[in-house]
Amino acid sequence: MTPDYAHAREMMVEQQVRPWDVLEPRVIDVLLEMPREVFVPVEYCGVAYADIALPLGHGEFMLKPVVAGRALEALNPQDTDDVLEIGTGSGYVTACLSKLARDVVSIERHADLADAARARLESLGIVNARIEVADALAWTTERRFDAICVNAAVDTIPERFVQMLKPGGRLFIVRGRAPAMEAVRVRNDNGTPRIDSLFETDIPYLAGAAPVPQFHL
Repeated sequence: MTPDYAHAREMMVEQQVRPWDVLEPRVIDVLLEMPREVFVPVEYCGVAYADIALPLGHGEFMLKPVVAGRALEALNPQDTDDVLEIGTGSGYVTACLSKLARDVVSIERHADLADAARARLESLGIVNARIEVADALAWTTERRFDAICVNAAVDTIPERFVQMLKPGGRLFIVRGRAPAMEAVRVRNDNGTPRIDSLFETDIPYLAGAAPVPQFHL
């Protein structure tokens, strides 16, 4: 029997995402429309809409639906916005951002994940998202973005990410140390970062952004 993905998508939104205070109508509409099953590894299609983080390889994971939803809600990209995504992964959040924003640049350090994500975006006819293979902590650009979505955790927020924001721009990122990391929204308020705490979670670290191990004699 073919799974009823449309029903599973609706249940994901109503039972997982909305109760986590994801209420922006445009974000809800995208989550209801975006076929998450297209973005998960084949062996996990049966749990595409479950409240779990799904492994993608290289130690990377697809964010739980609730975390992806809260990230989109926090950034609330507008159709005139330029967005930077750090950590393409499966391309699911990339695709959601592409439906909300004008243009999306996504950075992924693993070429095979980037290639797979590009193929998924192409299969859905998404043309306003570009994926680059690079280390986000070394990648440079002269562009400034209205919104930045970081799909991995950091010990401390890299200043380089804040500097990539336009005035009034906002950054979603998870910071701190497991098991009680803090998701925050950082606003570029006339050159000064203003940080709003959003919720607690626990997700894998961005490569190069994990805490330095502490050695005790």
